[in-house]
Amino acid sequence: MPLTFNKNKEYILEDERVLLRPLQESDIDNLLPFAKNEPDLWQFSLRSAATKAGMEKYINDALIAKAAGTEYPFIVFDKQTNQYAGCTRFYDIQIANSMLQLGYTWYGKAFWGTGLNKHCKYLLLQFAFEQLAAERVEFRADNNNTRSKAAMQSIGCKVEGVLRSHAVTATGARRDSIILSILKNEWESDVKQNLESKL
Repeated sequence: MPLTFNKNKEYILEDERVLLRPLQESDIDNLLPFAKNEPDLWQFSLRSAATKAGMEKYINDALIAKAAGTEYPFIVFDKQTNQYAGCTRFYDIQIANSMLQLGYTWYGKAFWGTGLNKHCKYLLLQFAFEQLAAERVEFRADNNNTRSKAAMQSIGCKVEGVLRSHAVTATGARRDSIILSILKNEWESDVKQNLESKL
C-alpha cells in the first residue's frame, strides 16, 4: 500500500509540548536569530542555514522541494517556552515504496536536552506510520555526529550501516553517513510504547 501523502495538504502536528506546522517563507523572521547567533548548529549538516542569506536559501530550497512533493518541512514551536525552536522535515518521500526519511532536524541550543526532540519525533513517527501508512522511516546523519546518533538510537532507531564518503557537507568536506531506521512493525510492537514512556 503506497503512502497517503498529499504535498498540498497543510499538516499540523501537536501535543501539549510542541507544535509542528508547515514551514513558510515568512518564517525567516522566526528563524533568523538562530542563523545570526548560533551558526555552529549546522556543523554536521549538508545544508547550512547560518547567516541571513543562508537561512533564506535554506527556507527557499525547502519550499521548492515541498512543491515538488519530495520533502515536507516543518517549523518547530515550543509551547513550554512560547518560542520557535528550530526545524525538521520529511524528505526523500517515496510514495510507491511507502517510505520516507526524517531529518534536517535542528534546534537552538536552549532547547537541547529539554525533551522537545522526543515530543517532535513521537508526533512525526506517529503521523508517518499511522496516518501516512509508511512502512519504513529512515534516518541519516554524519557518522561523526555522536549527539545526533545517540538521540536517534534513544527513540528506537536501529543502525543499518555506514555509507563511506557518502555526501558533501556544507563546508565542502566529504562525510560518512550512518543509516538508521524504524519499521512499521517495530513502531507497533515496542518503539511507540517505549517512546511514550519517555515523554
